[in-house]
Amino acid sequence: MSTVTIVLLIILAVLVAGLIFLYFWGKKLQKKQDESQAQMEASKQVVQIFVIDKKMLPLKESGLPQFVIDQTPKLMRRSKMPIVKARVQGKIMTLVADQKVFPVIPVGKSVKATLSGIYIMDVKAIRGKLETPPPKKKWYQKLMPGKKN
Repeated sequence: MSTVTIVLLIILAVLVAGLIFLYFWGKKLQKKQDESQAQMEASKQVVQIFVIDKKMLPLKESGLPQFVIDQTPKLMRRSKMPIVKARVQGKIMTLVADQKVFPVIPVGKSVKATLSGIYIMDVKAIRGKLETPPPKKKWYQKLMPGKKN
């Protein structure tokens, strides 16, 4: 065998080992996510809240309690999170919203929210309907001036 063939076989073996590792690691992370989702479903409650403000803020500037910041992974501490300030049962609280729910939350209105601790899982309107914002254009759609979609 030539050295080129040996090198290619070694590279192929490393790639296969990497794919096997990623498969099992992904299964482990999926199982962990399913367990946490089941835990959140078990402790959810529907509460009427009045939304005061909503912003995408880094975790350190969000106003969340220090023990919440300490429990988050170090990589997540630098990223911006959807933070909602709202009056919940007479108290002003800082809540974290789901990424899918955050654009729908209206500022200055009362809504029925499904909460699990300080996490907003779902939002429903009390009166009328919630306005969904139009989807953002992707970068390649912005480049094409002829299409209005």
